[in-house]
Amino acid sequence: MDGANLFQLGIGLETGAQAEDTPAIDVMRDDRDDHFIREEGRVFAGRHLIIEVVNGHGLDDEARIQQAFRDCVDTCGATLLHIHTHKFSPQGVSGVAVLAESHISVHTWPEIGYGAFDVFMCGDARPWLAVDVLKQAFATRDVRVRELYRGEGLVTETAAA
Repeated sequence: MDGANLFQLGIGLETGAQAEDTPAIDVMRDDRDDHFIREEGRVFAGRHLIIEVVNGHGLDDEARIQQAFRDCVDTCGATLLHIHTHKFSPQGVSGVAVLAESHISVHTWPEIGYGAFDVFMCGDARPWLAVDVLKQAFATRDVRVRELYRGEGLVTETAAA
């Protein structure tokens, strides 16, 4: 995603500008710049994987989690904008990697070897590649995944015509 910009809070608040004020685009054009995914006649904003790491190791290690985020970003072909993590006492880590393509987030319960990850990516990024990265990063074979197609059905080929 070249030339990605971060959303700046407050833009348009002074003028009341809304998304409806922007000109409509043909969302089915191949040369569009919205990063929606077009696949097998469907249009959706991105893939959102709900990933559960079970019997994982190192889920209390903030640096290890940050490295897992970086490895996911690199492997999936995403663009990292920022990582923020927080270590809890006596255990547990929450964190987010903000991506140009969306985000990766986690909350861990190391006392039971559990990590709840979200990997949401739009555009050309490949979030399914994060599954093997997380298996390796937390030394487990038990990783459970559910996939959501975010924004599916909001834009259709007939509505775009």
